[in-house]
Amino acid sequence: MEILQTLKPFESIWNFVLLLLVSYPILGAFAWFMGVICYQTVYRHRHTEFTYLAPKNQPFITIMIPAHNEEVMIAHTIDYLMTSLNYDNFEILVTDDGSTDETPQILAELQKKYHNLRVITIEKNQGKAHAFNVGVSFAKGDFILSNDADSIPEPDALWKYMNYFVGEEHKNIAAVTANMDVQNRSKLIAKSQTVEFSSIVGVIKRSQVSALGNMYAYSGANTMYRRDALIDVGLFRQDRATEDISIAWDHQLNGWTTVFSPDILFYMNVPESLKALYHQRKRWAKGGTEVLLTNFGRVMRHPLRYLKQMAFITDQTLSIIWSLFFFVSTLLFVLSFITFIFTGNYERLYHMFCMAFIFVTFEMFAGLLQLLSALIVDDRGRKLKYLIFMPLYMLVYWQVNALALVMTLIPAIKTIMGYGSGTWVSPVRKHTDSPS
Repeated sequence: MEILQTLKPFESIWNFVLLLLVSYPILGAFAWFMGVICYQTVYRHRHTEFTYLAPKNQPFITIMIPAHNEEVMIAHTIDYLMTSLNYDNFEILVTDDGSTDETPQILAELQKKYHNLRVITIEKNQGKAHAFNVGVSFAKGDFILSNDADSIPEPDALWKYMNYFVGEEHKNIAAVTANMDVQNRSKLIAKSQTVEFSSIVGVIKRSQVSALGNMYAYSGANTMYRRDALIDVGLFRQDRATEDISIAWDHQLNGWTTVFSPDILFYMNVPESLKALYHQRKRWAKGGTEVLLTNFGRVMRHPLRYLKQMAFITDQTLSIIWSLFFFVSTLLFVLSFITFIFTGNYERLYHMFCMAFIFVTFEMFAGLLQLLSALIVDDRGRKLKYLIFMPLYMLVYWQVNALALVMTLIPAIKTIMGYGSGTWVSPVRKHTDSPS
């Protein structure tokens, strides 16, 4: 009896933790839903109008394209940037990171065509972060746009970006990241990511900047950086899986302000197969865990100084714990299903499916609120037609992301211990026309 009395407080704690883990996705979806409302109503740095900059008032910009084996898309991207942007005062700097395909030859031909295209050749593949850091040394602009070889910004993107940097009141802004959209929408899995970018990327970034004043991840495919802010934090970390997440944290911990601009659009190619999607999410998950482990001690030692970052740390920690919980509980669910089938315990089987149905229903409802609010505010509601893909996103993408996080936990720990590598392998590209 005394033992039971002793264990009772632990049982209550365990039940609370279990309830938190089960309800975490639902609570998270409601939190992001409220974040969107805050962004639309109370966020004071939200731009609603943009002022066009005449050529004589345009700051010089370096558009930097780190590239490794990009023969499929590099010419198309550079041609677009050179001819379609409503901005005059810029250069394009390609850092060719040890390409072994036709990328060097393509770039040589393009240099004959465009006087403001420069190419830096790096003999050995050492990763995107290293290529970008090398490029900073050669960049002429005080502002540097990170642009992937398969990313297409809207024609007005550059002068819209500069609206966030020009003026004394904006001198502390380190970077502005744009609103990503899907360029290749020919397959179901790609169309579904239109919903995901509006929900996971768009809603979370809006919520973070409105509630906490910063965000913990840039869009590596298209972000405008203040060169001085890059140098201030020692440029990009070269042994991290996601250099854009790492430097976002470095900026905010060094006192810089970061901004998300949903009204600046860029289009990128996304994975078109589950295998490619899983590899992408493994990289994202590993990068997020690396950032958590890198900054956990610093934030926890001074929780009052880094109160806003505590929210990021808490969310990422709960994400990892929930993913592990989800992985284990799914295995137990499958084992219980098999056991009940073979033992003929159909009553337990029925109750098990009822509980699962209730949980999934609440999860889907919360996710629907999050997605619906995102699609309404994003791009003036033009993406509402993609709400039809919500079930696929909720039932497939969440599971892929959770699995990726679990599978990259140990590799992320190894990176923090000094065994990381920044080398990259470009995904398989398919030529895609510019969005209309």
